[in-house]
Amino acid sequence: MNKTLILAGFAGLLSTSAMAETVGVSMALFDDNFLTVLRNGMEEYAGTLDGVELQVEDAQNDVARQLDQINNFIASGVDAIIVNPVDTSATQAMSDAAAAAGVPLVYVNREPINVDTLPDNQAFVASNEVESGTLETLEVCRLLAEAGTTDAQVYVMQGELSNQAAVQRTQDIHDVIASGDCGVTLNIIDQQTANWSRDQAQNLMTNWLSTGAPFDALISNNDEMAIGAIQAMKASGIAMDQVIVAGIDATQDALAAMQAGELDVTVFQDAAGQGQGSLDAALKLARGEAVDQKVYIPFQLVTPANIDQFLAKN
Repeated sequence: MNKTLILAGFAGLLSTSAMAETVGVSMALFDDNFLTVLRNGMEEYAGTLDGVELQVEDAQNDVARQLDQINNFIASGVDAIIVNPVDTSATQAMSDAAAAAGVPLVYVNREPINVDTLPDNQAFVASNEVESGTLETLEVCRLLAEAGTTDAQVYVMQGELSNQAAVQRTQDIHDVIASGDCGVTLNIIDQQTANWSRDQAQNLMTNWLSTGAPFDALISNNDEMAIGAIQAMKASGIAMDQVIVAGIDATQDALAAMQAGELDVTVFQDAAGQGQGSLDAALKLARGEAVDQKVYIPFQLVTPANIDQFLAKN
């Protein structure tokens, strides 16, 4: 009798083990406000699912480390992999490694260079970056026109130049200028990268201010850099109601800056939604279910007029 119970219990453990699903997650960088919200959202969502375990690793902005993490996930027998790429131009090797091992892979937030040639068991979940910089720039145009400015001098802060989002968000600014939809002439005084960093943005803005060149607006590829620029401007005695500052992501710090009258424009990127969407896609692929290879979660413009709708989100 005891032997039968032991065998039955062992069979039950095997059944439970068979139902469990493990997903390896490689994040580009833990020390990033937006990516932290994305990662937390993914982990919180996984906690609501039975039998789903995440193995989350920090690539520390190192491409080689990230590829090692993916190979380690494969070797450990995970059911699927989620990657937030360090360098979006270096994703082919990651796709090849996962495809060779037959392990489903989902890229999240940052568009891989091989997005149009992904294997059947790979997908991309993010927001369409053509929307982000376009919404941001058009709102800057509207605010400038509202203030009676017809010929505006503008600084542009870029994210990491190896990152597709930074490239596209910057291109969006130039596309709006070229389209004639702005209604105001935007003259870009200078555009430089601050690598998504608040500290680097503060230093860059300080350098720009030292030139003494007058300017009407700062258009930043993300909120962190916009906040760094604001800190530099405030330290230099610039009145924040005399310059328009725009960012992207609608982080909590950015929303606080907007409530303080310092940030004029941001664009909500649904970090938690991207995290949940990427995990859903990874689990479906692991189960052999069909998944759209490109899943886009819409961007939304955030201004002081509608900020209340976003305070409890990112």
